[in-house]
Amino acid sequence: MNLALFDLDNTLLSGDSDFEWAQFLIEQGVLDRELFEAKNLTFYEQYKAGTLDIHEFLDFQLKPLSRHTRKVLDAWHEEFMQRKVCGMMGAAARDLVARHRAAGDVCVIITATNSFVTAPIAREFGVEHLIATEPEQKDGEFTGRVADVPCFREGKITRLESWMTQHGWGWNSFANSWFYSDSLNDLPLLRKVKSPVAVDPDATLRAHAEQQGWHIMTLR
Repeated sequence: MNLALFDLDNTLLSGDSDFEWAQFLIEQGVLDRELFEAKNLTFYEQYKAGTLDIHEFLDFQLKPLSRHTRKVLDAWHEEFMQRKVCGMMGAAARDLVARHRAAGDVCVIITATNSFVTAPIAREFGVEHLIATEPEQKDGEFTGRVADVPCFREGKITRLESWMTQHGWGWNSFANSWFYSDSLNDLPLLRKVKSPVAVDPDATLRAHAEQQGWHIMTLR
């Protein structure tokens, strides 16, 4: 049995679903452009630079979910998938996932982006397992807070190992393990797997991958 882990934003997707969801809400008039667009851009640049305060960002990202009913949010997400996400799902990324699925590998999308935004995207890729940052819910509605450990940097390892335990697995359960990622933020988990793969990597990850002899590939 093998394990194939996929980062989502700027790895399987040729863009960032987190960033685009906020932009979508701004375009819908749900969020005030003047107040939110600059913040969204700032957080995105901090993420790319490896300086993001995840709790500050999640406060920004999850609060809007608490201001609307789940029914309204789900309707917006359907439009978001069509307008923003489907165009970011390239053939090469779909083929990569399909190859691992055809080989019988356990496939997991593991992402810092919250599960409300990413669960429909994982389904569209045909990936059964999703480990994502979890928005807190009460009676089926979002509270605006985060539940559990954010799935970010070292938190990805924490959440993945908890998920493995729930399935009765450990690292030694898998003959091989891959993790595909573009980001320096994923270096902790990339170092844990047997076969780390840098996908269209940022400069920091590319330099590290070249130094370590990791495979580097493109899905663009």
